[in-house]
Amino acid sequence: MARRRRGLPIDGVLLLDKPAGVSSNHALQRARRLFQAQKAGHTGTLDPMATGLLPVCFGEATKFSSYLLEADKAYRTRVQLGLVTDTGDAEGAVVERRPVEGVDEARVRRVLADFSGEIDQIPPMHSALKHEGRKLYELAREGKQVERAARRVRVYDARLLAFEGDAFELDVACSKGTYIRTLAEDIGRALGCGAHITALRRLRSGPFAADDMLDFAALDALESRDTALLPMDVLVRHLPRLDVAQATAARLLHGQRAATDTAGLAGDALARLYRDESFLGLVTVTAPGEIAPRRLVATG
Repeated sequence: MARRRRGLPIDGVLLLDKPAGVSSNHALQRARRLFQAQKAGHTGTLDPMATGLLPVCFGEATKFSSYLLEADKAYRTRVQLGLVTDTGDAEGAVVERRPVEGVDEARVRRVLADFSGEIDQIPPMHSALKHEGRKLYELAREGKQVERAARRVRVYDARLLAFEGDAFELDVACSKGTYIRTLAEDIGRALGCGAHITALRRLRSGPFAADDMLDFAALDALESRDTALLPMDVLVRHLPRLDVAQATAARLLHGQRAATDTAGLAGDALARLYRDESFLGLVTVTAPGEIAPRRLVATG
């Protein structure tokens, strides 16, 4: 006999304001328990010291979380000059101290301009990327260093908010895969004094903004927590929409291809599927006037 899944079959997306000092997985599990949800997943890890926007997917929404992993992000960070740590942030041990000389606001702005657009980053050892099946941070904790290939990322905007002489605050809009710790370290190297981050807050992930997120205190205060959930199709609303009749939907839900109007959609295009305003998942255009199921929600 199959084991019954514990919890409630809740589907939707929570925009959680992750607190500092806990891992993304810890915050995820706390949210899952709060909603008593059967299944949950998040859409992009934040370091334990980081706060801010952590979209949490419940139930069938987890099927579409990967589309947000590819999304652009925005962060606010505080960069401390003159100190280099082994992790690139304030949680690490200081490995080098340098004088902060000849660094003023104008120079910081000039250096920031060099880090706009496409840049190459070497991922930090203290990251969840894997090397031969092991996470880099596990190797780093054992005192090991491995060679990492540089990755091309894009910084859309690096805006100086405040300059304090030996520290500054920065807003960064960037592509997926950008490490703000590494960016701060590279800026500090360019300034000649070294740097690490002492605060990091995610302000945006794809279409979601910090203005719409809720922390655990706000969730606890809600009369109905269901009001905090967004519908699962918010994760894929950047894709074109297709509305189909009941018979067409039935074929697709049984794994079969179906005929429908695909005008304006190119071959192999992904589209959101709806029947009577109900989101059914994603389909692929396989030929003019024909679609096939790609990733559908469970409906029964």
